[in-house]
Amino acid sequence: MPRALADEATIQWYPGHMARAMRRLAEDMRAIAVVVEVVDARVPASGANPALAALAGKRPRLLVLSRAQLASPAATAGWLAAFAAEGRTALAVDAKDRGGAAELRGALETLAAGRRNARALVLGIPNAGKSTVINAIAGRNVARAEERAGVTRSRQWFRVGESLELMDTPGILVPKIDTPEAQWKLAMVGAVPRARFDAEDVVGRFHRWLVSRGAEGDVPDLETFAQSRGFVRRGTIVDTHNAAWAFLKDWNDGKFGRMTLEEAASP
Repeated sequence: MPRALADEATIQWYPGHMARAMRRLAEDMRAIAVVVEVVDARVPASGANPALAALAGKRPRLLVLSRAQLASPAATAGWLAAFAAEGRTALAVDAKDRGGAAELRGALETLAAGRRNARALVLGIPNAGKSTVINAIAGRNVARAEERAGVTRSRQWFRVGESLELMDTPGILVPKIDTPEAQWKLAMVGAVPRARFDAEDVVGRFHRWLVSRGAEGDVPDLETFAQSRGFVRRGTIVDTHNAAWAFLKDWNDGKFGRMTLEEAASP
């Protein structure tokens, strides 16, 4: 059975390399012409780090909602409209798709137009899809991309064409994830390493959120999922621990349908 609300664990992660990377970014920003901020389209609010956005200052900035193929199209349209109303340049893409890659390159070239040997900085929280976005812009696999947090630990420069360089940076979370809602949402999308949270707890919170919205539909609760997938030991004992990790993988693979965990505020 899902654990009670009182038993929900606090999820936090801000290792030393993030604090060092934040300080280094402030120094590197002096040589940057354009900033590309990557945010998972399923968590456009919780998945953004305001401190990173503030570093951009008045530089041209492109906000990329990555993994748009996994997010609700209607919710994504709402977020794009909200960003446009704020005067922000934003686009939602599947960076692994050719069309998405072309859209990314075109948007970045527009922002960097007129600048010789322009340098663009790609930033975001862990596992937001930064390296995949860089590979899409470059048209080849130059940055290491994996579906887990903390892969990029240091800055890396990549040349894209004759007049543009891209810097990949470590993913940096806020020092404290303020709300329980943001904590489980960031765990759901892989922004927090597996060792930092209880998968059963996170899946339970997610499913309660679905039920509260009347949106559970074809998404099973953890015990039902475990039984349907054969996570049963000695014939009767349901293995919810391993089932929870399988549930999270299926969700991130889009097997429960396209879903966004946050909606833009109405204008």
